[in-house]
Amino acid sequence: MTEAQAPLQLVWFKRDLRTLDHRPLLEAAAHGPVLPLYIVEPGFWQQPDASARQWAFCREALEELRHALAELGQPLIVRCGDVIPVLERARSTLGIAALWSHEETGNGFTYQRDRQVLAWTRNHGIPWIQIPQFGVTRALKRREGWAQRWEERMAESLSPAPQHLPALPEIQLGAIPTTKDLQLAEDPCPLRQPGGRQRGLMELDDFLRQRVQRYARSMSSPVVAFKGCSRLSPYLTWGCLSMREVVQASRGLPGRGVRSFNSRLHWHCHFIQKLESEPGIEFQDFHPYMRGLRPMDQARYDAWATGRTGVPFVDACMRALKAHGWINFRMRAMLMSFASYHLWLPWRDSGLHLARQFVDYEPGIHWSQCQMQSGSTAINTIRIYNPIKQGQDHDPKGLFIRQWCPELAQVPDVYLHEPWKMDHASAERVGCVIGVHYPAPIVDPTLAAREAKDRIWEIRRAAGFDRLADGIQDRHGSRRAGLTPVTSRRRRRRDDITSGQQQLSLDL
Repeated sequence: MTEAQAPLQLVWFKRDLRTLDHRPLLEAAAHGPVLPLYIVEPGFWQQPDASARQWAFCREALEELRHALAELGQPLIVRCGDVIPVLERARSTLGIAALWSHEETGNGFTYQRDRQVLAWTRNHGIPWIQIPQFGVTRALKRREGWAQRWEERMAESLSPAPQHLPALPEIQLGAIPTTKDLQLAEDPCPLRQPGGRQRGLMELDDFLRQRVQRYARSMSSPVVAFKGCSRLSPYLTWGCLSMREVVQASRGLPGRGVRSFNSRLHWHCHFIQKLESEPGIEFQDFHPYMRGLRPMDQARYDAWATGRTGVPFVDACMRALKAHGWINFRMRAMLMSFASYHLWLPWRDSGLHLARQFVDYEPGIHWSQCQMQSGSTAINTIRIYNPIKQGQDHDPKGLFIRQWCPELAQVPDVYLHEPWKMDHASAERVGCVIGVHYPAPIVDPTLAAREAKDRIWEIRRAAGFDRLADGIQDRHGSRRAGLTPVTSRRRRRRDDITSGQQQLSLDL
């Protein structure tokens, strides 16, 4: 940005890569010429929760956004660097009348960055207009009435794209960097969904026309979930679609599948609200009694992260996730549960690995769920997924396991979910000797789950635990769910939940 210009309305695109239902863009255009800007932040992409697969999706969405804005008159401007120097250069060379953006509930990096930007705008007397993007409420004090406010916000009219954006021909567009430019680690993801609004619209249309009625019965099993779920989550994460337009497109359609889908759209924002209200939950346990429980075990972590635990359904899910950049929510929960309980790994480390795998990584949902599935929220039932039963329930014929663990392809059905139970002669006959062709289980699943449950319940029975848990419930619990304080509920040990009847699902 080198040429002097009249003061501009700078629209800072973040995770809102679209022109329709983009109120900052529409309102900025009503106040003067718009400079549409996306800042590629190398520091952000070097964070431990970022990955090349995420950038590849984002880059495709940026290319499409640049074209969409060009059709309005002014293509997207892209700059690479830290945000403050980029904004300062725009201010000193072009003049900025106002900064416009959506509110963002991101990770710790973006939270601290936005605080710096706020200080910069105040120092230079530049108004920063931040507009809510979906159902999260900033500076929320109490949860009462939150669900109603969400409904009201989702019912608002969609903002049209501006009719025209005056061209800024003297400003260079700037290249959209590659993964190599950003020095991102190799991250093959051959079955990743492509980025961009048009692909998101195609997915939404196909889901509502063809798949939504079988959604409720397709979301649990990875055998059918890849085609049965909406697959809209990355397009919502990166803002190629707005939450409001998805809600409005699905409302009014009949059937159980639509009702189930709509409830998950609501839960999407419910969980992000937790991180908005308490950013620290990305880094430390909700409940102080749960902090520092689990030491890091690198060998266990490596086996889990690479799909080599020796528990077939767990390994198949991890390998499928690596290839797709997505897996259904029940399997996400099982992977996290297995790492936290059976392997007794710190949820932060396991969560960072999963975050990098998810193209649709949404920090507010992700970190709340990591803590929920590891027992760290202290306001949820202890849910220790039985990986053997999960496989038997959701992959009874072994189709998924055999696809992603080809070492087990010839193992008879009766042994497939627990191949270590085969005798040596049978294992040799089918070419799958445990410990040679496929790893022995890294832990005894039944024994490890029992030990983990005992450890957690011992902590929960400690003096003062319930009082602190009630404070967490008061701040973060859903009023729609009608949960009562911990101290007024009957405290008892519970069996492992393997049917998932009480498990929230966020499959989108």
